[in-house]
Amino acid sequence: MLAAVATAQNAADPLSCLKLMDVPIPAAGSGWTRIRVRASSLNMHDVWTLRGVGHNPENLPIILGGDAAGITDDGREVLVYPIIGDAAAGRGDETLDPNRALLSETIDGAFAEYLAVPDRCLITKPSSLSFEEAACLPVAWSTAYRMLFTQARISAGDRVLVQGAGGGVASAAIALAAAAGAIVYATSRTESKRVYALELGAQEVFEPGARLPERVDAVIETVGEATWAHSLRCLRPGGAVVVAGATSGMNPEAELGRVFYQQLRILGSTGATKQETEAMLALLEVSGIRPRIDRVLPLTRIHEGFRAMINGDTTGKIVIAIPG
Repeated sequence: MLAAVATAQNAADPLSCLKLMDVPIPAAGSGWTRIRVRASSLNMHDVWTLRGVGHNPENLPIILGGDAAGITDDGREVLVYPIIGDAAAGRGDETLDPNRALLSETIDGAFAEYLAVPDRCLITKPSSLSFEEAACLPVAWSTAYRMLFTQARISAGDRVLVQGAGGGVASAAIALAAAAGAIVYATSRTESKRVYALELGAQEVFEPGARLPERVDAVIETVGEATWAHSLRCLRPGGAVVVAGATSGMNPEAELGRVFYQQLRILGSTGATKQETEAMLALLEVSGIRPRIDRVLPLTRIHEGFRAMINGDTTGKIVIAIPG
């Protein structure tokens, strides 16, 4: 079968390490299921793997791709819960398992014609979602759901700031928060991404660092150093900043005086539980919101998709479709 394989790591030229290769079709042993992949989608996590950030080189070569939707050997339409972990080891939360991994970190991922995963990773695909839509959801949208509803605990009427509106998690957070009745503000460096945020449901949009009309209950933060000080300044006393990434840098000034005097909550968030992923799907079902798809490409053009994502030339998810 054809697959997109990370064969090495190169920070300066990550896509040179992504090879389209003919590899064996995976077998599904006891407790595992094989899926005929119909669609997958690109995430920055794949690029970090190719750059050598957060991925053990001993696990190379490996098929990339953390998002997948397809059909099992016995005909079930599914999407794949992407956390490979043990809930018991995380005290009931698989994202807290010290040995957890995202699909494509320790087992082959979804940029292939077939995929084998543990049985517990299967989620029935809602009939209202296409395979392409379903493939956008497991990584970015479930991460955003956990940040908003488990960590920040937002509810209708709350005020939420989403930094870096063009990112996959950030754009999902805007749509989900708006669907839940929150007042959403968003920032982006580019006018097109600010317009995109309004289309997703943001009430107002701003350039990074701009003064907001009011302080917010929660900030969704995936940018890091470039927006950290602004995120803290925008919070009401007792508010929460939820961090799930730091694309602009990992080490901003902590501003501990502001943190303790305003009694701010700083919460880390990684991925989502299977239950949270299913709850996210239920919210899409009742609200009617759907992920925005920028383009659909065949697996043979995956490098083209990654170049567009790296350059920021996208509005929505890039989907890799594999005909059934």
